[in-house]
Amino acid sequence: MKNLADLRGEIEQWRKLETKINDTLELAQLEDSSLQEELDKETTLIQDELKKLELSTLLSGKYDRGNALLTINTGEGGTDAQDWAAMLERMYIRWAERRGFATEILDSTEGEEAGIKTVSIAVNGPYAYGYLRAEKGVHRLVRLSPFDSAHRRHTSFAQVEVLPEAAQEDPMVVINPDDLKVDIYKSSGAGGQNVQKNATAIRITHIPTGITVSCQNERSQMQNRENAMRVLRSRLLDLAQQAQDKHLADLRGVYQKAEWGSQIRSYVLHPYQMVKDHRTEFEAGNSQAVLDGDLDGFIEAFLRHKE
Repeated sequence: MKNLADLRGEIEQWRKLETKINDTLELAQLEDSSLQEELDKETTLIQDELKKLELSTLLSGKYDRGNALLTINTGEGGTDAQDWAAMLERMYIRWAERRGFATEILDSTEGEEAGIKTVSIAVNGPYAYGYLRAEKGVHRLVRLSPFDSAHRRHTSFAQVEVLPEAAQEDPMVVINPDDLKVDIYKSSGAGGQNVQKNATAIRITHIPTGITVSCQNERSQMQNRENAMRVLRSRLLDLAQQAQDKHLADLRGVYQKAEWGSQIRSYVLHPYQMVKDHRTEFEAGNSQAVLDGDLDGFIEAFLRHKE
């Protein structure tokens, strides 16, 4: 029923566009110069909508239509790298807002001085995984460090991992409750009134695979457990896909250490401004716009390059 509803919605989009094109053609055939401004606006809207729908035809993977779980891990670069991970978190949340996608932080570990060490974000919306899989890999930042007293230029790295969210009924993921070890502990975080007095954080270990996931962001132990299980299902799905597909590329790509030479994209803020994707050669001169969530150009270039 879900697949049927998705397909109906997709077909309806194309039919609405077809109707809009026919209506615009009818107006054009009137050859009324007073309608020219309206026709120009409609034509631009049609071209934009067609471009979006055309891009969706490149998202034909098994899990492309579904939600995504995005994880950012700090790489080489110390405090600067932890700050860079927080900048990436903001960038992806801004991008999701532009798309009308819902985001939920499932787990986050703060850095010692600034930024974050790691964060897991659920991104919910149509084709969220299909779009975000373009972001898997190492992201490199070059800037004048705000944490260096000499204000020297620093290079920082962060690893972005993107997994499809596994549905509870997905036959590729079967979890035996007896295979789970569940630990409950107090959430860590800021001091004072923010300290959790009750043990609500959850750590779940899948004994057969050794995969460990944790969640401490919610005040409810039950909610943290549900979120941890969401992440575990997705990681087990990824593992099942790896066993099924020796090439791995469709879901996760080859794992690379977050360090010099392994980056998929570079964000340069000094001595000039530029963001460049090293897989597609696509680049943008406005680094701040990209960091504010303007990623569609990079995602589209990746999908077309992959096709």
